[in-house]
Amino acid sequence: MRRPLVMGNWKLNGSKAMVTELLNGLNAELKGVEGVDVAVAPPVMYLAQAEQLLADSAIKLGAQNVDTHNSGAFTGDISAEMLKDFGATHIIIGHSERREYHQESDEFVAQKFAFLKENGLTPVLCIGESEAQNEAGETLAVCARQLDAVIQSQGVEALNGAIIAYEPIWAIGTGKAATAEQAQEIHAAIRKHIASYSEDVASKVVIQYGGSVKAGNAAELFAMPDIDGALVGGAALDAAGFAAIAKAAADAKKA
Repeated sequence: MRRPLVMGNWKLNGSKAMVTELLNGLNAELKGVEGVDVAVAPPVMYLAQAEQLLADSAIKLGAQNVDTHNSGAFTGDISAEMLKDFGATHIIIGHSERREYHQESDEFVAQKFAFLKENGLTPVLCIGESEAQNEAGETLAVCARQLDAVIQSQGVEALNGAIIAYEPIWAIGTGKAATAEQAQEIHAAIRKHIASYSEDVASKVVIQYGGSVKAGNAAELFAMPDIDGALVGGAALDAAGFAAIAKAAADAKKA
């Protein structure tokens, strides 16, 4: 049985006051909730504060990016060792905003994936298609290409212990969301693609859905057999709403 992961990607949002309020709220809301892993990825300058606030919490600490070096003359970059130093474990890579705004290629994302694994961190690998690609019927081809950059360079076993987040770009922050059935169809196809390399790896890998997930649609999504939690954007900035999504994932596994 795969254990779902609900992870909040705070993106470029936060302040010291907001981090305290949000994490204290999440600690209270999620106390005693079992059957789901929960993680948050604040901006890196708040990792130390978040680490302290989560010291006695089951909530895991994550981050939104990593470089492919642990030290050196790489101005503005963040190393895996630095992230580990603050207790971060789950690191988002390949997000569509990084791919688009920072021109991160499939190959570069695969290098980040390998570097995280080498450093004992959990990659949260984002894959997904644009609206134009979706309308052209290219969804599965795009997802397969993004996955294959990792699989063909590192072997399918590299996906063991990693997280895949399927995020249709057209649904991120737009209010649009795939129906639960549409999301399930794509998740099943992603799992089938991985199974073409290894059925064992495919059966165990956690595949999250991301793209305007909120409390109102979470239960329907998590009822689908191949959807293992969510990577949550805007709704992760509200303690009660994000906690409701996590609780929905826990309840779905009990059903």
